[in-house]
Amino acid sequence: MDAFDFSLIWAVIIGFGLMMYVLMDGFDLGVGILYPLSHSEAERDLMMNSVAPVWDGNETWLVLGGAGLLAAFPLVYSVFLPALYIPIFLMLAGLIFRGVAFEFRFKAKKSKKVWNLAFSAGSFLAAWSQGAVVGAFIQGFALQDKVFVGGPFDWLSWFSVFTGFALVLGYALLGATWLVMKTEGDLQQWLQRLTPKLVWAILGVFLVVSVWTPMIEPVIAERWFAGVSLLWLLPIAALLSALTILYAIKTGHQILPFLASLGVFLFAYLGLLLSRWPIIVPPDYDLWQAASAPESQLFLLLGFLFVIPIVLAYTAWTYWVFRGKVSSQGYH
Repeated sequence: MDAFDFSLIWAVIIGFGLMMYVLMDGFDLGVGILYPLSHSEAERDLMMNSVAPVWDGNETWLVLGGAGLLAAFPLVYSVFLPALYIPIFLMLAGLIFRGVAFEFRFKAKKSKKVWNLAFSAGSFLAAWSQGAVVGAFIQGFALQDKVFVGGPFDWLSWFSVFTGFALVLGYALLGATWLVMKTEGDLQQWLQRLTPKLVWAILGVFLVVSVWTPMIEPVIAERWFAGVSLLWLLPIAALLSALTILYAIKTGHQILPFLASLGVFLFAYLGLLLSRWPIIVPPDYDLWQAASAPESQLFLLLGFLFVIPIVLAYTAWTYWVFRGKVSSQGYH
């Protein structure tokens, strides 16, 4: 057992789970963010139908990541929950509202506008809250002897507010490119015109965050700017992915824009993780200091290694079954 670093294995598993959540639930949150901008109830039907078969399965990765954190790194829970109680509550409330809206909107007649609002507002709130949590993580937490000693609004700053809106824009891009891939006609053409605007907006946001982050956290500044760093390959790859979206939209590709937008998020996500690595509870505690006992990690690891392939299999099968375009008659 001593031959294996279970903390590192768990860090990879949880990092993978959170990455899958961001990539997969990101686009259906993005659909909800774009939802109130659509032009008719028929378009809103198509937008919701495009994610209806997959949205709840996408959130499985959030559950896996959260459960893994509790099991493998209990210090993360003991610090993050009191420090981030409000944005986490807002995120969960948003996810609940949009989940209920999925079920009720198709059955509603007089109250359909209410469920439209619940779907779009819930999507926006969940996305913004996730971005605010990212901003708070970059800022770090007030800790004393592994205990959070700050106030309930320590997470709230101009930086966390900005990162919240940055993630809303990013998810909107994922949602737009997803709908370009899944729809046809006027709705698709509108999103093809909207996507380049979102790309340029996100590039501007990334530039602001890239300048602002080192000003907030000197450790991150040192990691990025002390000598020649291979980390710079990640923002370069994200930029190339963004330019690929513009090229693909201009040349009429329908699948490539979505794949390239996933690339933007993947490289930005890896850049964030490596900026703090191996710190998991900033500013002081690395993943080994935050870990549970190796025996506990091993016991739970056996269960996760069984569950994750099953989740991957049914996720792949679901996307394969619903791989076509969506229309008023369903998938084809």
